[in-house]
Amino acid sequence: MTAYEPPGDPGAGTHPAPEPGPTEAGRAGYDAVVLAGGAARRLGGVDKPGLRVGGRALLDRVLAACAGAGTTVVVAEPRPTARPVTWAREDPPGGGPLAALAAGLRHTAAEHVVVVSADLPFLAPATVARLLASLAAGDADGALLTDADGRDQPLVAAYRAPALRRELAALARDRAARDGEPVLTGLPLRRLTGALRLTRVPDAVASFDCDTWDDLATARARIREHGHVLDEWISAAKDELGIDLDVDTKVLLDLARDAAHGVARPAAPLTTFLVGYAAGRAQGGPEAVAETARKAAALALRWAEEAAGTGPAPAKGTPDAAPDATPDTRPDA
Repeated sequence: MTAYEPPGDPGAGTHPAPEPGPTEAGRAGYDAVVLAGGAARRLGGVDKPGLRVGGRALLDRVLAACAGAGTTVVVAEPRPTARPVTWAREDPPGGGPLAALAAGLRHTAAEHVVVVSADLPFLAPATVARLLASLAAGDADGALLTDADGRDQPLVAAYRAPALRRELAALARDRAARDGEPVLTGLPLRRLTGALRLTRVPDAVASFDCDTWDDLATARARIREHGHVLDEWISAAKDELGIDLDVDTKVLLDLARDAAHGVARPAAPLTTFLVGYAAGRAQGGPEAVAETARKAAALALRWAEEAAGTGPAPAKGTPDAAPDATPDTRPDA
């Protein structure tokens, strides 16, 4: 099993999802096609989409980056995934990226289509947004990333779906005229991209793909660097727990610090748990988490003020402590 199946939604991702019509897809703004059926020869033929980086399958990392799509089509044999998808397969299987793209495109309806491979560990929603914004800003047929060496990465791109369909149909007609077989099997991707007007978006990180074991080791090492590990962990935990909620992590970290310093170190994880539980019971989103965290932080501050003797002066005639109060002698108090 390469991914967690969210609670309450058994088998999510193992069967084709209902295909939305043009209206639903149009509201989302774009559809996504993920090519995940390659042979992974440079990795010895292993199940590359199932390889894990930061505890998450490469395929699930890519699906999280495309979470805003109206329809997400994965061209590969079905497997458990963290998000529901529509499955497709080129005929015959293993026919190459052009045949796979054509198979996936048949299940989309949006005007813009994000096309990505399933081996991009650092693809993020912000990357997808940049590609779509670049595409919308001009009249090009597509916007693709370029890597650290300036090379085009046509499988990290956003395209106008009519342009893709037009050129794929032309290639199929050309093949039929040549040998009587109207299929795209075996044709290189450059046969398609060479006929399109493309905009380039440099991004050495998001375009990084895992073609070799060294690439995989590099990706795994990078997410554990100090500047990335917390965001990577939060993203992985949300996927594992089936949570699709963006909150201000700084607010929660500040709360944990205040609880640890003003009350006791164990209060930090327990307080943040209680904040999440309370926000969940209130069926709130990020705003509910922020408000609950604010209340808890204010309580922790009052505790700290009392411990330091800097809180508001007690009312006249009110003792500073209850008669049975005793000093807290715990080391972490």
